[in-house]
Parts: sequence; C-alpha cells; structure tokens
Amino acid sequence: MWTFIASLSVFAVYCVAVFFSVRAAQTARTPQGAVGWAVFLLSAPFLAVPLYLFLGHHRFQGYRIARKESERVVEGIRAFSDAAKPDPTDLSVNPKPFEALSHLPVCRGNSMDLLIDGEATFEAIFAAIDQARKYVLIQFYIVRDDALGLELQEKLIDAASRGVHVRFMTDAVGSYGLPRAYLEELRQAGVDVADPRDQRGPNFRFQLNYRNHRKTVIVDGEIGFIGGHNVGIEYLGQDPEFGRWRDTHIRMTGHIVRQLQLIFTEDWHWARGEDLIDLLDWAGSESDRNMNALLVATGPGDDTETGAMMFFAAIAAATDRVWIASPYFVPDIDIMAALQNAALRGVDVRILVPDAIDHRLPWLAAFAYFDEIRDCGVRVLRYTDGFMHQKAFVVDDTLAAVGTTNLDNRSFRLNFEAMALFFDKRAAEAVADMLRTDFENSYELTRRLIQQPPHIRHGAPLARLFAPIL
Repeated sequence: MWTFIASLSVFAVYCVAVFFSVRAAQTARTPQGAVGWAVFLLSAPFLAVPLYLFLGHHRFQGYRIARKESERVVEGIRAFSDAAKPDPTDLSVNPKPFEALSHLPVCRGNSMDLLIDGEATFEAIFAAIDQARKYVLIQFYIVRDDALGLELQEKLIDAASRGVHVRFMTDAVGSYGLPRAYLEELRQAGVDVADPRDQRGPNFRFQLNYRNHRKTVIVDGEIGFIGGHNVGIEYLGQDPEFGRWRDTHIRMTGHIVRQLQLIFTEDWHWARGEDLIDLLDWAGSESDRNMNALLVATGPGDDTETGAMMFFAAIAAATDRVWIASPYFVPDIDIMAALQNAALRGVDVRILVPDAIDHRLPWLAAFAYFDEIRDCGVRVLRYTDGFMHQKAFVVDDTLAAVGTTNLDNRSFRLNFEAMALFFDKRAAEAVADMLRTDFENSYELTRRLIQQPPHIRHGAPLARLFAPIL
C-alpha cells in the first residue's frame, strides 16, 4: 500500500514538473530561461517544482490599475505637455524609444539636482517633507526600524499633525523586518499606510520573486525624489560591515514630478485598491532651468522587456561615451551585445561596479561576464571606497539617468523599477563629473577569470546559471 502511494506521489510530481516545463516554455521571458527551467524541472523535479512555485512566474499576472482613470491622467499629462514640447534642436538623442517604453512624452520645464550619498539625500527629503502643505507620497523598497527609520517616521507624523495627507508604502520582501508597531504608530498619527503584508501586490505566497524596488518621495506634486537610497543607517554609511555607502538620489521639479506621481498612483491602487487620481495635483509648475526629461517606469507586468530595452536604446544611441554605474552586473544577451557593439564602434564604454560584496551570488556571477565585454574594449572599474549602490548612467553629453534600475536580469524582468532620464547637457555633465570622481576611487579590472582566486574562478560560472533570477 505504502509502495503504491509513494509511486503515485512520484508520478504526480513528475506530471507537475512536465506541466510546469510546458508553462515555462510558454511564458518565460527569454529562451534561456525557458530551457533552464525545463531542464531543471525534468531532471530534479522534487527540488525544482517547489522553487518554480515561488520563482517561476515569469510575467506578473494580475497587476491591474484603474486603467480608465490612469489613462485620463496620462492624456492630461500629454495634453499639458503639448505646451511644453522640447525644442527639437535640444535633443541630439532620439527620444522616441524612451517615450514608447514609458508611454509618456519628453517635456521641457524640469530641473534635477544630484544628491550624492545619504546625508545629502535625506537632508533634502526631510526638508521637503517639513515644507509640505497638502500631501506627501512616500515609497521605499526597504524601511528599517533604526535611527534613520525613526527619524523618517517622526517627520511623517509631524507632517500629518499639520494637516498634510501622508501616504506611506513599502515592499513586503524588502521591509520584511519592519515591525507592525512602526506602521501602527504611523496609522495612529493619521498617516495613510499601505501595509505590505496586507496588500494585493507581490507578497510571500508564490510571488516572492516580484518586488517593488522603487524609492519615491513626492511633495505637493511639485518636488520629487528618486534614486538608490533606502531607509536604513547603512545608507548613511553607519553600518560597520559596509562602512561608507556610495549612493545617489536626485531632487526634481517640473513635469517629470507628475510623471513620477502617476507611477506612485498606479502602485498605490494596486496595493490599496484606492484611486488617487482626483485627490492629487496634476498641474504643478515648471522650472526655469528648463531641462528636458522623462520618467521611465518598468516592471514584470509590462508587455515588452522595457527595462532591458531602455538600457539598449541608451547604449545604441551613444557615439562618444556611455558610462554606467550599477551595484550588480548580470546582464542579458542583448545588453551584452549592445555594450560590445558600442565598444567596437569606438565608444568609451565604462562599467562601474563595487569591489565590496553585499549579495555574493550576483557579485560572483558578474565575473563570468567581464572577460567577454573587456575583449571588445569595455572598461570595468571596481569601486573601492566603501560599497557602491548607485544606479546611474550618462550617454555622450546629452543624456543622463538616475533611478532604481540595476544592470541585471532582476531589475530588467522581475522588479518594479523607475529611472529619471534627462536629455540635457547640464545634467549629463553633472552625472559625468560625479562618475569621474568615482572612477578615481576605483581600479580597473585587468585580470581575466582564469587568473582570479579559485573561489571566483570556479564560483562565477556556477553563479551565472542563476542569472535569470539574480
């Protein structure tokens, strides 16, 4: 009897593995991912089937917003932007690929200020919250119940006590350790909280692989912030393990703030089922610095590979230089080819990555890619002055971007991300100057994989096998 039950169980597991293999072939975002899952499921079904339940849903089904209401705002932004169309002579980079990916227009009338490292970032964010008159929209991937998290909590409670409507949102995976008491104290003070443990969005049950990685602060529809910082003392360089934390945020004004606000509105609707469209300010004002800008938001609910295509379009547009800073380098085949092609065309291609480790698997996997791009002339710089976590790039002297998207498959296909793109010489030079300073605190990788220590030499090819989910 027990033998029969055991045999039946084994047969059932294999049937499920076959079913999941077919599903992977139908839904995986890349052929490599489909083949990888199929081989894994059929060769080791008892291990692979449970993992597939958590990690194998390649398109995020069910991410729905009040599309009719959202489209009303999109059309309003487009109509408002008709009066803010950039001068075509100011756009030496073709904006059409980026506009198609974001479903929003590039418009003038914006400004950006780099906020380098945590002290500058949170000083600016807290100052903006203190000046809020109507509302604050705030979203971070990670919020910790430490000194910085408590300071943020106090700022939000103070704003709520002044009659400012504060809406707070975080991610279930990133903020796994955030106690309910932290959120409850915000609620009791009048802050509107989207509890990640209760929301309909990516949570722990079979959706562990999808994470909202965006870091957004919007004040009164006038001032917006986006970048690499989360809320924790390590982002101020106060963690003894990491030491100095090198990261970048930006402070923005102008039309791009309403575009960022639209993305928050969609995330909030998914998390809470509440439509904010008629509760927020969509008019706003322009900046006299008059920068051309666009907010590109990407995620696993997109019909196309928007994250990878954004980087591909930027790299393909480069004629002089493309410098990219990312804490992780686990690109797909298309981005690898784009980087190699750019270098072969004579473009100055530089990839800045940290020498320090925060997540060992992606750190190891990156070494499996470095030889290929270096053989074509790409320079790999390894940052040594602490841990580098910024997500930024600059193309020629005309395009600069700062946001949340890493140069890896997770950011391209599994996370909800956003990047602020500025088609402006001043922005490009500011980001380039920042990266030049970072290059001075780095060394150029010259050793090939075969010359690395054994744990890297043997571990990198194995870590690369996990590239689709890193």
